[in-house]
Amino acid sequence: MKDVPEAIDLHGLTVEEAIPRVDKFLNKAFRARVPRVWVIHGKGTGTLRSELRTYLSKHPLVARCSTADANRGGAGCTQVEIID
Repeated sequence: MKDVPEAIDLHGLTVEEAIPRVDKFLNKAFRARVPRVWVIHGKGTGTLRSELRTYLSKHPLVARCSTADANRGGAGCTQVEIID
């Protein structure tokens, strides 16, 4: 399997465009046994971040998600822990 990037950049996408891409990304990360990934959504109005976090909190492959550390984008990025 090809290397899976550790982050996905969703800048400029709508929630409807972003969710299927995140789902595909998480599935690839899980199959590649990547333990942690980052979803870059930007700060903007906060709508994309909020909707993505709601989605991620219910996703079967996500153990937990949180705001990324400042050096990873802070409020503009969500850190996602993939289940074992």
